[in-house]
Amino acid sequence: MIHVFTDVLLIIFLFSLFACTHSLLASDKIKTIFKEKFGELIAFYRLIYNLFALGCLYLIYEISPKPHLIIYDLQNPYDVIILIPQFISLAGIFWTFRYICFREFLGLEQVKRFIQKKYTTDLDEEFTLQIEGPYRYTRHPFYFFSITFLLFRPVMDLFYLTFFVSVVVYFYIGSYYEEKKLVRLFGKIYENYRNEVPRIFPVRFFKPYNRKNTLEV
Repeated sequence: MIHVFTDVLLIIFLFSLFACTHSLLASDKIKTIFKEKFGELIAFYRLIYNLFALGCLYLIYEISPKPHLIIYDLQNPYDVIILIPQFISLAGIFWTFRYICFREFLGLEQVKRFIQKKYTTDLDEEFTLQIEGPYRYTRHPFYFFSITFLLFRPVMDLFYLTFFVSVVVYFYIGSYYEEKKLVRLFGKIYENYRNEVPRIFPVRFFKPYNRKNTLEV
Protein backbone atom coordinates (compact mmCIF):
# COMPACT_ATOMS: atom_id res chain seq x y z
CA MET A 1 0.00 0.00 0.00
CA ILE A 2 2.85 2.39 0.84
CA HIS A 3 4.43 1.62 -2.53
CA VAL A 4 1.18 2.50 -4.31
CA PHE A 5 0.87 5.74 -2.35
CA THR A 6 4.43 6.67 -3.31
CA ASP A 7 3.66 5.94 -6.96
CA VAL A 8 0.64 8.24 -6.86
CA LEU A 9 2.67 11.05 -5.30
CA LEU A 10 5.34 10.66 -7.97
CA ILE A 11 2.76 10.81 -10.76
CA ILE A 12 1.27 13.97 -9.24
CA PHE A 13 4.73 15.50 -8.84
CA LEU A 14 5.70 14.81 -12.45
CA PHE A 15 2.43 16.20 -13.80
CA SER A 16 2.70 19.25 -11.51
CA LEU A 17 6.19 19.86 -12.86
CA PHE A 18 4.80 19.73 -16.38
CA ALA A 19 1.87 22.02 -15.45
CA CYS A 20 4.14 24.67 -13.92
CA THR A 21 6.47 24.62 -16.93
CA HIS A 22 3.54 24.68 -19.35
CA SER A 23 1.94 27.66 -17.60
CA LEU A 24 5.23 29.54 -17.33
CA LEU A 25 5.93 29.17 -21.04
CA ALA A 26 2.38 30.34 -21.80
CA SER A 27 2.89 33.59 -19.89
CA ASP A 28 3.23 36.88 -21.74
CA LYS A 29 6.41 37.59 -19.79
CA ILE A 30 8.27 34.63 -21.29
CA LYS A 31 6.82 35.31 -24.75
CA THR A 32 7.96 38.93 -24.54
CA ILE A 33 11.48 37.84 -23.61
CA PHE A 34 11.47 35.43 -26.56
CA LYS A 35 10.34 38.20 -28.92
CA GLU A 36 12.99 40.60 -27.63
CA LYS A 37 15.68 38.02 -28.37
CA PHE A 38 14.37 36.50 -31.61
CA GLY A 39 12.08 39.15 -33.08
CA GLU A 40 9.59 37.93 -35.66
CA LEU A 41 10.50 34.31 -34.95
CA ILE A 42 7.88 34.66 -32.21
CA ALA A 43 5.59 33.43 -35.00
CA PHE A 44 6.98 29.93 -34.35
CA TYR A 45 6.48 30.11 -30.59
CA ARG A 46 3.00 28.60 -30.45
CA LEU A 47 3.93 25.63 -32.64
CA ILE A 48 7.12 24.95 -30.67
CA TYR A 49 5.18 25.34 -27.42
CA ASN A 50 2.62 22.72 -28.47
CA LEU A 51 5.25 20.26 -29.72
CA PHE A 52 7.22 20.70 -26.51
CA ALA A 53 4.09 20.05 -24.44
CA LEU A 54 3.33 16.85 -26.34
CA GLY A 55 6.90 15.67 -25.91
CA CYS A 56 6.82 16.37 -22.19
CA LEU A 57 3.53 14.52 -21.73
CA TYR A 58 4.94 11.51 -23.55
CA LEU A 59 8.07 11.62 -21.38
CA ILE A 60 5.99 11.84 -18.21
CA TYR A 61 3.97 8.83 -19.31
CA GLU A 62 7.11 6.84 -20.01
CA ILE A 63 8.88 7.55 -16.72
CA SER A 64 5.82 7.57 -14.45
CA PRO A 65 5.21 4.48 -12.32
CA LYS A 66 2.20 2.43 -13.44
CA PRO A 67 0.54 1.05 -10.29
CA HIS A 68 -1.44 -2.04 -11.38
CA LEU A 69 -4.56 -1.33 -9.40
CA ILE A 70 -7.84 -1.58 -11.32
CA ILE A 71 -10.55 0.79 -10.09
CA TYR A 72 -13.19 -0.73 -12.34
CA ASP A 73 -13.44 -2.86 -15.47
CA LEU A 74 -16.84 -2.67 -17.13
CA GLN A 75 -18.21 -5.81 -18.71
CA ASN A 76 -20.33 -6.14 -21.84
CA PRO A 77 -22.59 -4.30 -22.69
CA TYR A 78 -21.56 -1.48 -20.32
CA ASP A 79 -18.08 -1.27 -21.80
CA VAL A 80 -19.73 -0.32 -25.10
CA ILE A 81 -22.45 1.91 -23.63
CA ILE A 82 -19.91 4.09 -21.84
CA LEU A 83 -18.32 4.90 -25.20
CA ILE A 84 -21.47 6.80 -26.19
CA PRO A 85 -20.82 9.82 -23.90
CA GLN A 86 -17.17 9.64 -24.91
CA PHE A 87 -18.19 9.90 -28.58
CA ILE A 88 -20.51 12.82 -27.70
CA SER A 89 -17.59 14.52 -25.94
CA LEU A 90 -15.42 14.08 -29.03
CA ALA A 91 -18.19 15.64 -31.12
CA GLY A 92 -18.26 18.50 -28.61
CA ILE A 93 -14.54 19.09 -29.11
CA PHE A 94 -15.08 19.34 -32.88
CA TRP A 95 -18.05 21.64 -32.23
CA THR A 96 -15.83 23.91 -30.16
CA PHE A 97 -13.22 24.11 -32.91
CA ARG A 98 -15.89 25.39 -35.28
CA TYR A 99 -15.79 28.62 -33.27
CA ILE A 100 -12.06 29.05 -32.96
CA CYS A 101 -9.27 28.80 -35.50
CA PHE A 102 -7.80 25.32 -35.09
CA ARG A 103 -4.73 26.24 -37.13
CA GLU A 104 -4.17 29.27 -34.89
CA PHE A 105 -4.58 27.01 -31.86
CA LEU A 106 -1.87 24.68 -33.18
CA GLY A 107 0.41 27.50 -34.25
CA LEU A 108 0.29 26.73 -37.98
CA GLU A 109 -1.52 29.91 -39.00
CA GLN A 110 1.16 32.04 -37.34
CA VAL A 111 3.88 30.27 -39.33
CA LYS A 112 1.86 30.76 -42.52
CA ARG A 113 1.58 34.51 -41.87
CA PHE A 114 5.31 34.66 -41.18
CA ILE A 115 6.17 32.93 -44.46
CA GLN A 116 3.81 35.25 -46.34
CA LYS A 117 5.38 38.23 -44.52
CA LYS A 118 1.99 39.18 -43.08
CA TYR A 119 2.78 38.54 -39.42
CA THR A 120 1.47 41.50 -37.42
CA THR A 121 0.40 39.69 -34.23
CA ASP A 122 1.90 41.23 -31.10
CA LEU A 123 3.06 37.93 -29.61
CA ASP A 124 2.26 34.35 -30.63
CA GLU A 125 -1.49 34.33 -31.27
CA GLU A 126 -4.46 36.53 -32.09
CA PHE A 127 -7.17 36.73 -29.43
CA THR A 128 -10.85 37.06 -30.28
CA LEU A 129 -13.74 37.08 -27.84
CA GLN A 130 -15.86 34.06 -28.70
CA ILE A 131 -19.28 33.75 -27.06
CA GLU A 132 -21.25 31.76 -29.62
CA GLY A 133 -21.97 28.04 -29.92
CA PRO A 134 -20.66 26.06 -26.91
CA TYR A 135 -19.29 29.28 -25.40
CA ARG A 136 -22.86 30.22 -24.54
CA TYR A 137 -22.91 27.39 -21.98
CA THR A 138 -19.35 27.28 -20.65
CA ARG A 139 -16.47 29.72 -20.84
CA HIS A 140 -14.06 26.88 -21.59
CA PRO A 141 -15.91 24.27 -23.67
CA PHE A 142 -12.66 22.66 -24.85
CA TYR A 143 -11.76 21.93 -21.23
CA PHE A 144 -15.24 20.62 -20.47
CA PHE A 145 -15.42 18.24 -23.42
CA SER A 146 -11.84 17.11 -22.84
CA ILE A 147 -12.70 16.26 -19.23
CA THR A 148 -15.78 14.26 -20.17
CA PHE A 149 -13.90 12.53 -22.99
CA LEU A 150 -11.19 11.43 -20.57
CA LEU A 151 -13.69 10.49 -17.86
CA PHE A 152 -15.82 7.97 -19.73
CA ARG A 153 -13.77 4.84 -20.38
CA PRO A 154 -14.52 1.14 -19.95
CA VAL A 155 -11.44 0.45 -17.79
CA MET A 156 -10.06 2.71 -15.06
CA ASP A 157 -6.80 1.99 -13.26
CA LEU A 158 -5.05 3.99 -10.56
CA PHE A 159 -2.51 5.56 -12.91
CA TYR A 160 -5.19 6.85 -15.27
CA LEU A 161 -7.37 8.08 -12.38
CA THR A 162 -4.45 10.02 -10.89
CA PHE A 163 -3.61 11.49 -14.28
CA PHE A 164 -7.26 12.41 -14.90
CA VAL A 165 -7.66 14.21 -11.56
CA SER A 166 -4.40 16.08 -12.19
CA VAL A 167 -5.66 17.22 -15.59
CA VAL A 168 -8.95 18.50 -14.12
CA VAL A 169 -7.13 20.45 -11.41
CA TYR A 170 -4.76 21.90 -13.99
CA PHE A 171 -7.65 22.97 -16.23
CA TYR A 172 -9.21 24.87 -13.33
CA ILE A 173 -5.97 26.56 -12.31
CA GLY A 174 -4.97 27.27 -15.91
CA SER A 175 -8.36 28.74 -16.78
CA TYR A 176 -8.02 31.22 -13.89
CA TYR A 177 -4.81 32.69 -15.32
CA GLU A 178 -6.15 32.51 -18.86
CA GLU A 179 -9.16 34.59 -17.86
CA LYS A 180 -6.99 37.23 -16.19
CA LYS A 181 -5.47 37.78 -19.63
CA LEU A 182 -8.92 37.90 -21.27
CA VAL A 183 -10.16 40.48 -18.76
CA ARG A 184 -7.09 42.58 -19.52
CA LEU A 185 -7.79 42.31 -23.26
CA PHE A 186 -11.56 42.71 -23.33
CA GLY A 187 -12.32 44.49 -20.06
CA LYS A 188 -15.92 44.94 -18.97
CA ILE A 189 -17.28 42.92 -21.89
CA TYR A 190 -15.54 39.78 -20.68
CA GLU A 191 -16.40 40.51 -17.05
CA ASN A 192 -20.11 40.61 -17.96
CA TYR A 193 -19.74 37.36 -19.84
CA ARG A 194 -17.81 35.73 -16.98
CA ASN A 195 -20.50 36.72 -14.48
CA GLU A 196 -23.21 34.87 -16.39
CA VAL A 197 -21.53 31.79 -17.88
CA PRO A 198 -20.03 28.95 -15.79
CA ARG A 199 -16.27 28.49 -16.02
CA ILE A 200 -16.11 24.86 -17.18
CA PHE A 201 -19.14 22.76 -16.30
CA PRO A 202 -22.36 24.03 -18.01
CA VAL A 203 -24.52 23.96 -14.89
CA ARG A 204 -26.83 26.57 -16.45
CA PHE A 205 -27.34 24.57 -19.63
CA PHE A 206 -31.00 25.58 -19.94
CA LYS A 207 -30.10 29.28 -19.61
CA PRO A 208 -27.64 29.87 -22.48
CA TYR A 209 -25.90 33.19 -22.57
CA ASN A 210 -27.53 36.02 -24.49
CA ARG A 211 -25.05 37.90 -26.68
CA LYS A 212 -26.83 41.17 -25.99
CA ASN A 213 -25.68 41.00 -22.37
CA THR A 214 -22.06 41.07 -23.48
CA LEU A 215 -22.56 44.29 -25.39
CA GLU A 216 -24.08 46.08 -22.42
CA VAL A 217 -20.99 47.77 -21.08
